[in-house]
Amino acid sequence: MSYFLPLYEVNGVVIFNPLSTRHKPRMPNSMLAVAASIHGSHEYVMVDGNLEQNPLSVLSNYFATGKYRYFAVTVMPGPALKQAIPFSESIKKQFPKVTIIWGGYFPSNHPAVCLRSGYVDYIVNGPGDKVFPQLLNALNNNLPLDGLSNLIRLGTDHQLIKHKTDELYDQDTLPPLPYTYLATFYPLTRYLPKTYLGRRTLSYHSSMGCPFTCSFCAVVPIYKARWKGQSAQRIYEAVLPLLQAYQADALEFHDNNFFVSEKRTAEFARLIQPHHINWWGEARIDTMDKYSDVTLALLRDSGCKMIFFGAESGNDSVLKEMDKGGTQTAKQILSFAARLKKFNIVPEYSFVLGTPAPTEQAVWQNIQHDIAFIREVKKVNPETEIIIYTYSPVPTEGSEMFKLVQSSGFKYPEKLAEWISPSWEKFDLRKNPLTPWLKPSMIDTIKNFETVLNGFYPTVSDLRMSATQKALIKKISTVRYRFSIYTLPYEIKALQKLWRYRQPEIEGF
Repeated sequence: MSYFLPLYEVNGVVIFNPLSTRHKPRMPNSMLAVAASIHGSHEYVMVDGNLEQNPLSVLSNYFATGKYRYFAVTVMPGPALKQAIPFSESIKKQFPKVTIIWGGYFPSNHPAVCLRSGYVDYIVNGPGDKVFPQLLNALNNNLPLDGLSNLIRLGTDHQLIKHKTDELYDQDTLPPLPYTYLATFYPLTRYLPKTYLGRRTLSYHSSMGCPFTCSFCAVVPIYKARWKGQSAQRIYEAVLPLLQAYQADALEFHDNNFFVSEKRTAEFARLIQPHHINWWGEARIDTMDKYSDVTLALLRDSGCKMIFFGAESGNDSVLKEMDKGGTQTAKQILSFAARLKKFNIVPEYSFVLGTPAPTEQAVWQNIQHDIAFIREVKKVNPETEIIIYTYSPVPTEGSEMFKLVQSSGFKYPEKLAEWISPSWEKFDLRKNPLTPWLKPSMIDTIKNFETVLNGFYPTVSDLRMSATQKALIKKISTVRYRFSIYTLPYEIKALQKLWRYRQPEIEGF
C-alpha cells in the first residue's frame, strides 16, 4: 500500500525527453538539467523518447507503480510535440492524480493553449534550476505558489497567471549534470554519434539565452535579451572527462549563441586545443566580425571546424524588421563569409525566406532578392553551407514583423492537439508555414531553389553520400543552377530521395 512507502518515493518524478529533430540522438542536456536541479533531494527516473522503442509504455509502467507523482517534460517545437502532446494526454487519462509540468520554448511561448488543454498543470517559463524543486516542494507540502518565479499556471478562474521571472543565474554555481545517473538508464555511448565533426560527437550546453532581440526567434520572448554563460574553465572541466572517458573526438555546443564573449571563446579554445578535437557552435555574424584575426586563427587551430550563423536575409530593410541588432547588413554577411574562408572555418548560414510584407508583390520581391543573394554568398565563399527556412511567426509582441503577422489575420491553433497535425508540424520546422501572405507558388519557388542549390552544392555534413554520388548530383544540377532554372527539379529530387539526402536543418550533422 502506497502510504507505507517513504514520502520521497510516492512523490517521485518521471523526467521525459521527447523525440528531438535529430535522427542521431544527442546528449539530452535539457533532461539532465532538470535532473540536476533535484538530484539528491527527490527520487526520479529518466526516460528518453529518442532511445525507447515504446516510450509511452515505459512511462505508463513507471506511473503504474504508484511511486511517481510528477511528470516533467521539456517540450520544443517540432517533433517533440508529437510525443509530448499525446503522451501527456494519455498519462493524465490513465493517472489523473499525476501532476504534469512542461518546460521548454513551446509552452513558454504558447502557455494558454497548453494549460487549457486539461492535461498540462504547470509551465516552467525559462530556466527551471530553482523553480522546479521549489514547485515540487510547494505541491508536496500544500504551500502557496505566489512567491515562485519562472512559473506560469491557471488561477481558480482559469485565467493565466504569469509569475515574475528571475535574472539569469550564474551558470558556474549550478549543480553538475548527473551523467553517471543517466548511465544507469542508457549507455552514454548511444549519445555520441558519428558526425561530420568526428567519429564520436559529444553535445553540450554552456549558456542560457541570447543578448539580442531577433523578432523571429523563440528565445527572445523567454530571455528578453539576457545571456549568461559558464566560464571557459567550467566548460572545459565539464566536457574533458566525457571526451576522454568515451574517446570522443568532436564537440557540438547547442547554446543559442555560444560566441557572445570573445574572451570566453578564446580562453576555451586555448584550453581545448591540446586535445585535438573538432567542434561547432552557433554565433551572430555582427558579433564575430568584431573578433580579431588572432582569435579567429586560435579558433581554427583549436579545432573549430564550422560555425552556424543566422544570416536570415540579404535585404537590409528585412534585417531591420527582424531586429537583427541594428548592425548586421547584407554587405557584412558577404564580407564575413569571405573572411572566414581565410581561416578554413566553414560558415553555416541560415536564411529565413517568406517574411511578411505589406503586399504580395513585396513578398515575391523579397524571396527573389534572397535567392539572388544566396547565390552571391556562394560566389564569395563556395564552402559556405546554406540552410533555408520559411518564416514561422513567433509571438514577439511589439516587433514590427509581428505587427505585420497580426495584421495579416494569422492565428495560432486554439487547441493543443491541432499543433501535431501534419501541416502545423511543418510550421514548427519552418518548412511549410500556414501563413496568409505566403502563396503555394511562393513555397514551391523556395523549395525548388533549395533542391537545386543542394544538388549543385551538396552539404559536406552528409556522410551517407559518397564522393561519386555528390559529383553526379552536382553534374546533373549544373545547368539548372547556372541558368537559374528551378521549376520542377524532379531529377534532383529523385536522386536526393534515393540516396536519402540529409538536410542539416532537419536532421543535424
